[in-house]
Amino acid sequence: MINTELQIVEIATTSTDFVFLLEDGTYQHLEFETSYKKDNLLRFAKYDLRLYERDRRDINTVVVYSSDVKSAAASLKIGSLEYAPKIVMMCRFDGNAIYSGLESKLKAKQDLTDADLLNLIFLPLLLSDIPKLELAKKSIELAKTIENDIKRDTCIASTVAFMEKYLNNDEIKNILGVIKMTKVAEMLVEEAVEETETRKAAEMAKKALKKGLSLEDISDLTGLSIDAIKELQDQKSE
Repeated sequence: MINTELQIVEIATTSTDFVFLLEDGTYQHLEFETSYKKDNLLRFAKYDLRLYERDRRDINTVVVYSSDVKSAAASLKIGSLEYAPKIVMMCRFDGNAIYSGLESKLKAKQDLTDADLLNLIFLPLLLSDIPKLELAKKSIELAKTIENDIKRDTCIASTVAFMEKYLNNDEIKNILGVIKMTKVAEMLVEEAVEETETRKAAEMAKKALKKGLSLEDISDLTGLSIDAIKELQDQKSE
């Protein structure tokens, strides 16, 4: 016999990459990973269980691994429990061929399908002999030639929003510094970048609070206001 009392005290707020509420009332949970860790599926399963416990909706999870990952476990099996999200391995898709196909379509002024737009957004995650930074630049330059304004701006903004999954901050700033975009796209990109930087600053502040740093030092370190850090401190103590 083992101790059946599980004492779990958690004060941290967990979050995931993306969760969408679909028309049929179910949730679509998407995770994007550039490396494989054995505990990935355990972490995703925990999140899905908590989300189901809160909202009581069916959840379909898709884990997308970038081309850097060549193999990953398809499911988590622990006796009676089995967690089996859909696994998408980007290393199985030829990024060079897809890029050439998209380039030919746009040069011929053909309208891009929804699948084409997704291929363009996720192009840097696909298997290619072109470095991710250069492929991201090429992806945006190609997106700028889309004649439909809504598709063009959405594609550019989405591409930049996903960059945090596979590029560091300096590389992202490098891309934004050399690529000119439409006003609408710039606005969408600025919002995406600001949201990402705020989230990263908040995570850094939480770690600093655990280490006992003063509010002033944390503010200097992260750029967050004292009031914002106090809110994080209050959340931590709840």
